[in-house]
Amino acid sequence: MALEKTGQLVTVIGASGFVGRYVVQELCRSGVLGGTGVRVRALCRNTTAALFLKPLGGLGQVQIGGVDITRPDSLAAALAGSDVVINLVGVLNGDFGRIQASGAEAVAKAARAAGAGALVHVSAIGADPESPSAYGRSKGEGEALVRAAFPGATIIRPSVVFGPEDNFINRLARMVRTLPVVPVVRPAVRFQPIWVGDLAQAIARAAVDHVTYGGRVFELGGPRTYSFEELVRWVVETVRCRRSIIAVPDCIGSMIASAGFLPGAPITKDQWLMLQRDNVVAPGAEGIAAFGIEPSPLEAIAPSWLVRYRKHGRFNIPTAAEAR
Repeated sequence: MALEKTGQLVTVIGASGFVGRYVVQELCRSGVLGGTGVRVRALCRNTTAALFLKPLGGLGQVQIGGVDITRPDSLAAALAGSDVVINLVGVLNGDFGRIQASGAEAVAKAARAAGAGALVHVSAIGADPESPSAYGRSKGEGEALVRAAFPGATIIRPSVVFGPEDNFINRLARMVRTLPVVPVVRPAVRFQPIWVGDLAQAIARAAVDHVTYGGRVFELGGPRTYSFEELVRWVVETVRCRRSIIAVPDCIGSMIASAGFLPGAPITKDQWLMLQRDNVVAPGAEGIAAFGIEPSPLEAIAPSWLVRYRKHGRFNIPTAAEAR
């Protein structure tokens, strides 16, 4: 699974983000790369905020650089000399098309122009040019534009990603910690959370072994699916807060989402539209098994950091009744 030659340059766009830091770390591990001495060019908009990536590799192994995927001129300079390009850039609100469609196309064209041998594009489950949500639609359009510009690209679609820095499980935990009653919209919609470390490993392997993985589409999820309500109940139990959970009827949920443009709104209209479809690996789709990875369960990983949401933190010892 080693790169074809030593000292190849792998450029990671969006390297300082939640998933990016794990991808950089995975690429720097000699065990993953077979001791090839790969160099990592970590690109992001705020280079100062990315300096924490430097110690993830050996001396000089990680280079930090700035890029704006909406500016083709910055991409051309940033990707020069790259052997492999990984695009992790995505947004949860804002101008989806500019970043996740046009921006993704610009990355693919720049990677091709730079002579890169491989491109790994990280999209999302639910990517569909016909999606009712702007997010899902832009992801689907982005995939099509990437394939047109770089036919050998690997497309990776994860379900929701969990980890210490995530904005999904942590957001649920903050709600549970602060609200006496926890409302759940679309309680039956299903998710298949994947551990960020497993996702990063798959992305690194796709970059390393592009002969095997190039030109293919993968949907990655964890070992178990959960309804939204099941996830919230699990968080309540894990952070040891006694809370009532209320399933919000769709008619009320839609009304709340319609006011999503207001500051501090709990859900936007586009997020509501995304929740109309399950976020799970499609039947027959190539999944994480193709990378030889046994996905980690949420229950085995998340409690290690969710403990901070408990009253008294790690000193919160369950009673004998709770332990049973």
